[in-house]
Amino acid sequence: MNAALVLLSTRFAFVAVSTFLAIVVWSRVRDAAWMLMVVGIVAGYADILYSMLVEFGLAPDIGPRVAGVNILALVFPNLPWLFFSLAFLVMARRKG
Repeated sequence: MNAALVLLSTRFAFVAVSTFLAIVVWSRVRDAAWMLMVVGIVAGYADILYSMLVEFGLAPDIGPRVAGVNILALVFPNLPWLFFSLAFLVMARRKG
């Protein structure tokens, strides 16, 4: 087992716990900002899961490419941060 796979597996374990807890929060909270945070955590889980599937060879690393870069490899790592940014924007726009 190479070092990159160990790091990916460790990251997967922590993200899996965070995703489980995010789903628990999702079922209890109906606030838009918190919902966006939860969706960001779930999107992060999708990113790490896709990375692991590609690493194990279970998911092809092919797909639509722009300038030689796989679209999924560009979208998945940035999608959680988009949802986190939207959540913070919703929080910032609230009237105190």
